Amino acid sequence: MPRQAWKAVSLVATLFAVAALAPRPSVAAQLTSETAQAFDRYVSAKEARDARDLAAKKNFLYIDALPPAQKNQAYANLANRQILVQRDDECSAPACTSIPGGLIHDWIGIVFVPRVSLRQALATLQDYNRDSDYYHSEVVKSKLLAKSGDDFHIYLRLRQVHIITVVLDTQYTVHYTPIDRDHEIARSLSTAVAEVDHAGASDERDEPIGDDHGFLWRLDSYWRFYQADGGVYIQCEAISLTRDVPAGLGWLIGSFIETIPAASLRSTLAETRAALLRQPNLSKENSQ
Repeated sequence: MPRQAWKAVSLVATLFAVAALAPRPSVAAQLTSETAQAFDRYVSAKEARDARDLAAKKNFLYIDALPPAQKNQAYANLANRQILVQRDDECSAPACTSIPGGLIHDWIGIVFVPRVSLRQALATLQDYNRDSDYYHSEVVKSKLLAKSGDDFHIYLRLRQVHIITVVLDTQYTVHYTPIDRDHEIARSLSTAVAEVDHAGASDERDEPIGDDHGFLWRLDSYWRFYQADGGVYIQCEAISLTRDVPAGLGWLIGSFIETIPAASLRSTLAETRAALLRQPNLSKENSQ
C-alpha cells in the first residue's frame, strides 16, 4: 500500500477508535427543562409567524419573499433540478445559539418534482411503512403506529454517520392540513428521541431519553406542498435541538452536530424526489 494511503487509513482507524472510546459527557449532555423550554418557545414563535403568513395568504414558499430577480432565479434553479437549502433567517445569534445547554438548528429547503400531482405526492409521503425504502440513507426501520384521518403516529430508526455513527429510535405525530386544491401543509413533531446503545447487537438498548450524548433531542419538521408548473414544489423546514458543543470535544462531535442538519435536509429532499419519480403510473396519472 502506498505510504500516503496507509497514513489515510491509519488516521481514519484512529478517529473511529477514539470516537468509540471517548468518555461519555453525561452531565453536560442532559436535557434540562430549561433547554427544552427554550426550544419550545422558539418553535411556538415560529408556528405563530407561519400561521399569520398562511392566514394572509402570504409567501407560501420561502422563496416567494425574495426580491423579484432572486425569486425568478430560485424558481429557475428548482426547474433545473437544483435543491435549495439554507439556514432560516430567524435562526441566528442569539435566537439559536444562546439557549442554555443546547443548540437550535433551523434549516429550510425546497425541491421541485415534475410530472407529479399533489395527491400522488401526499400518498407517497404518507406511506410511512416504506420510509426505510424511500429514505434508505438515514432511515433504518420505519413503521406506521397509528392513523386517524389526517393524523399519523410513526416510528423511525435513524442512523447518521459522520466520523462517529449515531443510531436513534424516534417517534413523531404528523398532522396534514389541506389549504386548497393546490396547497397543503403538514406538521411533524417528535414525541420521543432515544439514542441506541450497541445498535444491531444482541444487547442493544435505548439510552434514557434526554440523558445521552445529546446528538439529537428534538426534531420537528414543517412541510408545504404546492402543485404548479406541471409538478409539485415541496418545502421542508427542519428544526432540531442538540446539545451544545462541549469544551475539549469539539473536534469529535462539533462537526457532527453543526453540519448534519443541513446535509440531512438536503438528503431528505433528494430522496423524496427520487421516491416520487419512481412511482408507477406516474406519467399515466398526470396525462389524464
